[in-house]
Parts: sequence; C-alpha cells; structure tokens
Amino acid sequence: MRVATWNVNSVKQRLPRLLGWLDERQPDVACLQETKLANDAFTELLEDELTARGYETAMHGEVQWNGVALLSKVGLEDVVTGVAGGPGFPKPEARAIAATCGGIRIHSLYVPNGRVPDSDHYRYKLAWLAALREVVAAGPADQIVCGDMNIAPTDADVFDPAAYVGQTHVTAPERQALAELMSAKGLHDVVRDRWPDHRIFSYWDYRAGMFHQDLGMRIDLMLATEPVADRVKAAWIDRKARKGTGPSDHAPVIVDLDVAPDGDIGPVVPPPSAPRTGRKTKLPQNR
Repeated sequence: MRVATWNVNSVKQRLPRLLGWLDERQPDVACLQETKLANDAFTELLEDELTARGYETAMHGEVQWNGVALLSKVGLEDVVTGVAGGPGFPKPEARAIAATCGGIRIHSLYVPNGRVPDSDHYRYKLAWLAALREVVAAGPADQIVCGDMNIAPTDADVFDPAAYVGQTHVTAPERQALAELMSAKGLHDVVRDRWPDHRIFSYWDYRAGMFHQDLGMRIDLMLATEPVADRVKAAWIDRKARKGTGPSDHAPVIVDLDVAPDGDIGPVVPPPSAPRTGRKTKLPQNR
C-alpha cells in the first residue's frame, strides 16, 4: 500500500499537476492539504476525474483558505472532520480529516502556521496540537498521522538553523508539542528514521531561488504507529513534483508499506542538483 501526503497549495491551481502525479505515482491513499476549495466546489472540479481513477474521496474544505482531503483506493470508512475539542481562530477551520483506509486510521492534517512566536495564532497552534494529541492517543493501534505539520522537528530539518532564529516552525514549544503528539501513541517519523543522516526537505519558499539552491525545510511529515512503521519498505520525498511550471511550494512525501513498487529508491527523488552549503542565507522575508 502506497500512502502519500501533499500540500498542493490550491487544488484548482494545481489540477493538471495533481492528476498527472496521481497517474505517475499511483498512491493507494493520497492526503491533500491547502485544497482551498469548499466541499461542493471540490466535488464539482474533481469527482469525475478521481472516480475514473478508482478513488473514493472525503474532503473538509473552506472557500479560499485551508482545506484537507483524503483520496483512497482501499476503502474510506468512519470519516471524521476537524479535531474534537480543538480551538478555532476564532471559528474552527478546515485543517483535519481522518478515515480508515486499508485497515489504517489515516489523518490528513494542515497544522496552523503560528505566524509569529507568542502571537495569538502561535498559541492557537499549540492548543490545536494539544487537542490533536488527545484524538491520536485515543485512536487505534494502526495509525498514520501526516500532512503539513508546519514544524521542522530538529535543526537538521532546515537548511540553516541560524536563518530561522526568531521564526515559527523551529521554536522549542512547537517542537515539544510535536514530540508530545508523537509520544502519545508511539509515532515514528518514518522518513527520518529511514534516512537519519541525509539532507531532506519537503518545502522551499517560492522566492529568491530557494528551491534551486535547495534552501528548504522538512515540515511535511509522515508519522506512523509502530505496527505501521514496521511495514515500511520505502519512504521518500518526491522532489520531482516541485519542479517545472506552476508547482506547489511543497513536495509530496511517499511511504510504501509491505512492498516498494519502485524499490527503496532513496530519501529524495530526484536528489537536489546543487545544494548551497557553507554560506549563511537570510530568509526572503527578512531581506
């Protein structure tokens, strides 16, 4: 079973790329974030195309912002939208959807960004993650918690830790919240576990040539409980999907369970051609 997660940064804008990627990679379950479409608009745009490809679909959307979805060829049962007990900002947002697919409880998540440390949105992010932790802790033994987590787990998951001082995604409270989420059900970061010493990113800012210089972050995560993690045969970032015209600023994360159709092909496919190392770089927003 192939499970993938991808922040598409607007399904409507990414439609040809999304459909082509589904045809190329053939995920059994695809978790999407930042769909940016209300449910009826998502259905009108994609239902025929996805049905023709064998997918059942569940979505939780909003007009213009946020939005998550699950596409599955292996069943789609007990769909739940939102995070029970979770806060809003000020109202609940379309940031979480879960369903049982192929016997695994799968959560597609778009964690709040946090914006600025110690802001109201930052506190909302931490409270949202705390509520999610309780949901995951109460869930079954076989779970995958994945999506755009908006947290780089360690300094190894950003191109230059010094560039991110004073920014969200890397602060101690955010990383602690992620660690507590993982410990609540014994979740494994399956990509990092498989490639502990590699340079692996899933997000690159659109500005300032960040992608071409491989100045990125790993904030799109695939977390799995131990029974599921034990089934992993390949885990990788599909960097190819970030290339070309009109891409999302995120690349898909793909995990193969039980069998690896493409083999154990490495942490990043294809690998970056010319990563910049050894020179300090400011983030585009700080220039």
